[in-house]
Amino acid sequence: MAKKGKKYTDALKLVDREKVYEISEAVELVKKTATAKFDETVELAARLGVDPKKADQQIRGAVVLPNGTGKTQRVLVFAKGEKAKEAEAAGADFVGEEDLINKVNQGWFDFDVVVATPDMMAQVGKLGRVLGPKGLMPNPKTGTVTFDVTKAVNEIKAGKVEYRVDKSGNIHVPVGKVSFEDDKLVENINTIIDTLLKAKPAASKGTYMRNVAIASTMGPGLKVNVANVKL
Repeated sequence: MAKKGKKYTDALKLVDREKVYEISEAVELVKKTATAKFDETVELAARLGVDPKKADQQIRGAVVLPNGTGKTQRVLVFAKGEKAKEAEAAGADFVGEEDLINKVNQGWFDFDVVVATPDMMAQVGKLGRVLGPKGLMPNPKTGTVTFDVTKAVNEIKAGKVEYRVDKSGNIHVPVGKVSFEDDKLVENINTIIDTLLKAKPAASKGTYMRNVAIASTMGPGLKVNVANVKL
């Protein structure tokens, strides 16, 4: 088992591992336990009562955080003609078609999110083996396959995050930076939890939201109470 550093063990002493914290209290404490020299990301992890192996219990989508993520996303758009011009005007960092497809195929990945117009997907589909494992493949469910490239780029730049349940029924989503004001982190967390509650599949039985925790990049996790987050 890997040995934890002194800063981490000191931070851990501030946390009651058995306690379920109110969100505002957890946000305050997660800042105290973030001791790295960089602006750590705050991430939410949720364990859901779903069976990801069943198609009707797959949970995937995207939501725009009201206060952003604290990170500027580099957006690559596969589009042609007027839609390419539209993407450039919206502020996309990279826009192209076959030229960029070939560049990505050769190992270029200096971008964070990929958007494609539907008429480009036949060609973009060739990148499935390189974009898929990195979670970068455009998907209609997350709004990244669309002709409305202006909306897609604007939302991503404003703080849109994707969520997807893994094979163990867990979801991990960034909700901001430790430098954010407390109320902005709380609002972002409430937005994610509300979104996940609304995404509950009809086929899900028993307790749906089993555990939710937040943590900074280098800090310990804190369990949070989601009972007061209303649909």
